[in-house]
Amino acid sequence: MLEMLQMGKYGAYVWSSYGLALFIMSYVAIKPLMDKKSIFKELTMKYRREAHTEEKQ
Repeated sequence: MLEMLQMGKYGAYVWSSYGLALFIMSYVAIKPLMDKKSIFKELTMKYRREAHTEEKQ
């Protein structure tokens, strides 16, 4: 089992590549969810500004 994890002399390269790929895929999946709140807030403020501008005219 240990020999399989070490993958000869390339184990560190292989497992760090897997870890980096997993991190990047997780970030790509989670980032839009994190941005959703700020985007919603910006759109709400924009809508209120436009509604307020239309009331003045």
